Amino acid sequence: MSIRVENLIKTYGKQTALDNISFRTQSNHIIGFLGPNGAGKSTTMKTLTGILPIESGECWINDINVKKDPIQAKRNIGYLPENNPLYLEMYVSEMLQYQAELYGLKNTKKRIQEVISQTGLTLEKHKKIKQLSKGYRQRVGLACAIIHDPQVLILDEPTTGLDPNQIIEIRQLIKELSKNKTVLLSTHLMQEVEAICDEIIVIHQGKIKEQFLLHEKDSKYPNRTMEEIFVLLTKSSS
Repeated sequence: MSIRVENLIKTYGKQTALDNISFRTQSNHIIGFLGPNGAGKSTTMKTLTGILPIESGECWINDINVKKDPIQAKRNIGYLPENNPLYLEMYVSEMLQYQAELYGLKNTKKRIQEVISQTGLTLEKHKKIKQLSKGYRQRVGLACAIIHDPQVLILDEPTTGLDPNQIIEIRQLIKELSKNKTVLLSTHLMQEVEAICDEIIVIHQGKIKEQFLLHEKDSKYPNRTMEEIFVLLTKSSS
């Protein structure tokens, strides 16, 4: 259940957003995808999910080529973008029903109940999404992302704007989901990286600067915190 990227390039006019990047993740891991604003994180995620076309290079989701077999690749991906795109006038259960139908799922009632339970939305399922706190809206976004039981989750800053209690709850949910899924997670919170990630990828100015397993941190960067490592790898010069 891995993500593989080879020689990926993406430009916007004269600006190079992704500069020939390559990486491969391990399976059933939470991978922290780190970098400053504008580093290329969201562009990479949108390319992996098929939202942005591949300009040059190759991407695979569980050995499925995103360019050659985009529909099958998307069946294996659950995506939560940074700006959680929910229909605020829908009820929680209605939103999940709509999402399930988009994926052509059968026996949707059972699956919706499973996902509602899994994401802790049982008491909120009859509420309109606009009535929910941001933390619960993020839970609905995650529920939509996993409704079709994908093997890979791509989450773009899923805890941004949440209070400390909500952050802990969403982290626990992501950790639970990662038991049988690969999770690529972007975040600016170094505490979050240390709390839940198994693997780290750092991108800066459209280039991969580092990749390592979290348990290798102390041997690779002795006596440095994740925050110090981040600063070291993402100084303004290339």
